[in-house]
Amino acid sequence: MAINENGKRLREEPPAVEPTSFPKNKIKVLLLEGVSAKGIGLLKADGFQVEALKTALSEDELIEKIKDLHILGIRSKTQVTRKVLEANTRLLAVACFCIGTDQVDWRFAQEKGIPVFNAPFANTRSVAELIIGNIIGLSRRIGECTAAMHRGAWFKQAIGCFEIRGKTLGIVGYGHIGSQVSVLAEAMGMKVITCDAVPKFGMGNAVQCTMPEVLAQSDFVSLHVPNLPSTKNMFGKAEFAQMKKGSFFLNASRGNVVVIPDLADALKAGHLRGAYVDVFPLEPGKNGENLFESELRGCPNVLMTPHVGGSTEEAQEKIGEEVAGALLKCVNEGSTHGAVNFPEVDIKPDASIKTHRVLCIHKNVPGVMSAINNVFTEAKANICQQFLNTKGETGYVVIDLNQEASTEVKKRLKDLPSVLRVRVLY
Repeated sequence: MAINENGKRLREEPPAVEPTSFPKNKIKVLLLEGVSAKGIGLLKADGFQVEALKTALSEDELIEKIKDLHILGIRSKTQVTRKVLEANTRLLAVACFCIGTDQVDWRFAQEKGIPVFNAPFANTRSVAELIIGNIIGLSRRIGECTAAMHRGAWFKQAIGCFEIRGKTLGIVGYGHIGSQVSVLAEAMGMKVITCDAVPKFGMGNAVQCTMPEVLAQSDFVSLHVPNLPSTKNMFGKAEFAQMKKGSFFLNASRGNVVVIPDLADALKAGHLRGAYVDVFPLEPGKNGENLFESELRGCPNVLMTPHVGGSTEEAQEKIGEEVAGALLKCVNEGSTHGAVNFPEVDIKPDASIKTHRVLCIHKNVPGVMSAINNVFTEAKANICQQFLNTKGETGYVVIDLNQEASTEVKKRLKDLPSVLRVRVLY
């Protein structure tokens, strides 16, 4: 007991509480493939140790780099395989600074208690605008004109060039991007018809049809479907044959949904008037000359881009901000809101109560919550707030409890056979 010079007892102040269970300047973050400066800045500003590279890494390179990481951030080229994830025992999260998560073995990540985040909405406008621009480019034969002029040729003509106003656009896959394309196309005076695996009410005057109706009636067919077993090679010889003669085909969704040789045959035969493709079944893992091979090279009136649908400065800044924000909430609060493979839990700490936050990831098996609650009882924990959720075979519970009990609770939880991981935030 502390006594002042007048013999009066001094009030003892409680010890300072650390903001996290692990020093932020020791949390190692690796960001690959040129993540936007906005995202990098947010993570650095919070005190994390951030390394940012412009390139992707091979599996072997990533296995070596990931060993002591806490957070891994990638875009679309880097493959986060089971072998990569097995090489790390402390990874808190994987972040995809893009829409897709196909490049991550997120099912195995879930088994290891690692949430995977992405940005499903941030670049929808960029992709939609690119589709509209290429619809115009195809209808006006911009690619052929540009190539000819680069050769020094001058061929001014109107034959084979059309306005898009009054033409019919068929959208296959009416999700976030497909619906954005729909709105922009209608504003340009196009008629829009759609089909989707899940019936959806169309934006504006868009009309839902069957797939055969879309293929038979559309002047332009644009794909906006996810990467699923059911969508692999969904467009091949039979589908191109059903399309209206002289129509155009566009794909900026996933590379493996189209049989590229069949598309090339339809173009060379003159059944299709042109095509735009941004994604391919096999894509180079790095930038450079003489890396890209495709049956579409040399086909008439074909526009191609190297998987740049969401690659605008605005989209990348939004993605960087959105994904970095999700990572900060995950590390600092235990939030998994927005994770594609994980139970979503988001509970705000109560600043008015001095507690420790316990994060417990467990197998979703019968009796597990009873065992966890027994731990709280045995450790004499006073629970202030609690939130739990499950997804598939994984469960996640966040508990705010009295500070005195957190060490014992963590120790006892880690001893439970059904518990995968435990963290404590101070």
